[in-house]
Amino acid sequence: MNTKGKLYLIPTRLGDNPPLEVLPLSIKKTIEELDDYIVENEKTARRFIKRVVPNKSQPDLKLKILNKYTQESELQSFLNPCLQGITMGIISEAGCPAIADPGADIVSIAHDLDIKVVPLVGPSSILLALMSSGMNGQSFAFNGYLPIDKQERKQEIKILERRSLELNQAQLFIETPYRNNQMLADLSVTLHPSTKVCVACDLTLPTEYIKTKTAKSWKSNTEDLHKRPAMFIVQRD
Repeated sequence: MNTKGKLYLIPTRLGDNPPLEVLPLSIKKTIEELDDYIVENEKTARRFIKRVVPNKSQPDLKLKILNKYTQESELQSFLNPCLQGITMGIISEAGCPAIADPGADIVSIAHDLDIKVVPLVGPSSILLALMSSGMNGQSFAFNGYLPIDKQERKQEIKILERRSLELNQAQLFIETPYRNNQMLADLSVTLHPSTKVCVACDLTLPTEYIKTKTAKSWKSNTEDLHKRPAMFIVQRD
């Protein structure tokens, strides 16, 4: 009987710092052993693999692309190597595979096919932001992106604030980096003045910035968040 390969979930960096500054040695050891990967972006995946294991043979790498253009009907075939006894890895653009990431669909299929899933330790912007925010780590929700339309966004901000109060739950979300400053401005005028807002950006990088203040206090913000990957957390006590 053919033994199935495993599926390793391989975290990446959140920025361009040296990989082994933020990733454990287990990542390097896993990449040394694997040639088959499911990745979101071939160019950045190859660059990441080369940074972690410089002597890895690039021509030997077999990369399947999983992004918003991938057809759902293709997904199960991505795991064919595992069914043939070959161990594979998933590399995400989001830091940790399958967290706010299309890799979750592959992991679900792996369970259906009785393929062993092995998560590896690495930086998650969601968890790092929550850890450093001082907000409720017992009950929290990640809400992805808020609406682009200004009025709809303000309505959603109010909904999250109300949910936070009713459930005693920290509400996390992200924004396209070039709209960060506008998002923070909207939060400062839309939320109740005493509602807490955490901004955590450039996590794990030398320019890391993490602050939790009231919405009222953020009105006088002087920190430029433009084009800096950021996580926002709202909690009203």
